[in-house]
Amino acid sequence: MARLRQEVDPGEVGLDGQALDRVDRHVTRLVDEGRLPGFLISVARGGRVARLTTYGRRDVAAGLPVEPDTLWRIYSMTKPVTTVAALTLVEEGRLSLDDPVADHLPAFAEPRVYVRGSGADLVTRPADGPIRIRHLLTHTAGLTFAFYHCHPVDALYREAGLESAVKPGTDLAGTVDVYASLPLQFEPGTQWNYSVATNVLGRVLEVVAGRPLDEVLAERVFRPLGMPDAGFQVSDARAGRLAELYGETDQGGIRPIPGLPLRGGRPRFLSGSGGMAATAYDVHRFVEMLRRRGELDGVRLLAPDTVDLMTANQLPGGADLRSFGSRPAHDEPGNDGVGFGLGVSVVIDPERTTAPAGLGTYGWSGVATTTFWVDPGRDLTVQFMTQLRPRSPLGLFQDLKRLVHEAVVD
Repeated sequence: MARLRQEVDPGEVGLDGQALDRVDRHVTRLVDEGRLPGFLISVARGGRVARLTTYGRRDVAAGLPVEPDTLWRIYSMTKPVTTVAALTLVEEGRLSLDDPVADHLPAFAEPRVYVRGSGADLVTRPADGPIRIRHLLTHTAGLTFAFYHCHPVDALYREAGLESAVKPGTDLAGTVDVYASLPLQFEPGTQWNYSVATNVLGRVLEVVAGRPLDEVLAERVFRPLGMPDAGFQVSDARAGRLAELYGETDQGGIRPIPGLPLRGGRPRFLSGSGGMAATAYDVHRFVEMLRRRGELDGVRLLAPDTVDLMTANQLPGGADLRSFGSRPAHDEPGNDGVGFGLGVSVVIDPERTTAPAGLGTYGWSGVATTTFWVDPGRDLTVQFMTQLRPRSPLGLFQDLKRLVHEAVVD
């Protein structure tokens, strides 16, 4: 069985073990206070795991502990995986970042853009240009989420039954057709709005590769990198390792809530935006491939230049996320000094970030309070796993970044 393991003492790779103890104590306290069910955190330097901590329960009611091989719903941490699969097709010449999405999904052939109004009085106009593949990868396509409640187009998503980003009863193809029928918030390529774009990208992968998304990701990412438990479903044999998902109570505690329907058969809706489950070992393998600029254990998934492109800021004018009025997503530390590459956020001005981070640090998070980041300048990779969908950001990732940053002594 593939399990992540601690490989070296922290001091051997320039990390302060006592400082890492402070990381553990901080998150352990949240578990002991009943604010988190349990957690896993790993810190690696130069590819070697120097701290691996598990604490608390993957299933509180059953008393089952978090273990290194616990399976986690990683939600939006699926997006970088879908992005990497797309970039393998780009390298093969089967897809281009500048392709109009309509070349692969004709339903997007005539996008319309919001002008003014709402409801029955909403006014749109034809888009000046097409939505391109790069717009999906950078969340600059003009798409949105129904749950934002910030823009009249968000309301149209809710009216279309997209509260959870999927049209009930439909598969990926059917849901993406619904997205295509709705207006864009803005002209493609001009602004940033975190959205359902990666679901559209997942459908593009299905069309280009001629296979369902789960098979595309297995063929292009999971099997080459040796990610044995990653996928869109959890078999009966592995179901006992899947952590329960929790939400917050009115009293500040936690309670079980429904999560992704991973157990049993293959889900009808395959979400390249947020449908995956994985272990810490799986995530470590994926993140290590990125840290090594596309290669792992002799298997090259992407060219170094492609990873460099993925992890460089792609926002219009080199702006940061705050320039577009964007709020943090998934408890991210903040948008000041943080840009966006292809499927990942990237630090472009460390002096402006709200949590310590080196220039070029990149990563992404999930709505169940999972995250990973890579700090290339410090040769550092970190992942944190739990299963809590909080009502409001906990500020936990800011604390983790600060505490881990303090542990780097060489």
